[in-house]
Amino acid sequence: MSNSTQSALSPEFAASIRETLLVWAARELETTKKVLAAIPDAKADYRPDPHARTAWELAWHLASFDIHFMNGIADFKLNLDVPDDKDKLKTVAELIAWYEKNFKRAADRIRAMTPEQLATPIDFLGAFKLPAVTYLAFFNNHRVHHRGQLTTYLRPMGSKCPAIYGDSFDEQLQRAPVVTTSRS
Repeated sequence: MSNSTQSALSPEFAASIRETLLVWAARELETTKKVLAAIPDAKADYRPDPHARTAWELAWHLASFDIHFMNGIADFKLNLDVPDDKDKLKTVAELIAWYEKNFKRAADRIRAMTPEQLATPIDFLGAFKLPAVTYLAFFNNHRVHHRGQLTTYLRPMGSKCPAIYGDSFDEQLQRAPVVTTSRS
């Protein structure tokens, strides 16, 4: 897709896909909070390699980029200039509270966008020029990528890995009861 390509999404489709992607993002938020909560505060400086981020740096990147990127969608301005406020928060619990509060605000900003705004192409670093709504999928992929990295830190830090898309060794996924109907 070239940078000059116009949006192939109708405003109506963009509005409906927004709802689907925001519902999915909210589910993923809950999973991400579980992974963040598994970081022991006393081991937040753990890094598996000298070239890797610490668990705290990775957790901050994961949470702050979600918020920054969602706000960038609402502002029609996507960049990688994420504020580095990680030292303002002192505990994992504070990070999770900050993440949840700001995620809701950013999601509400996207919900307030008109269908025409959602279908408007936004440039991202000169590499992509896609309809605004499609970046909700992009940011989710970014989140899943870094959340996966963070889960590899958990056991070496002495923590347990939560269930994500299925059971982990440490936790069974919470399943809804199966409802069956009998036919007479």
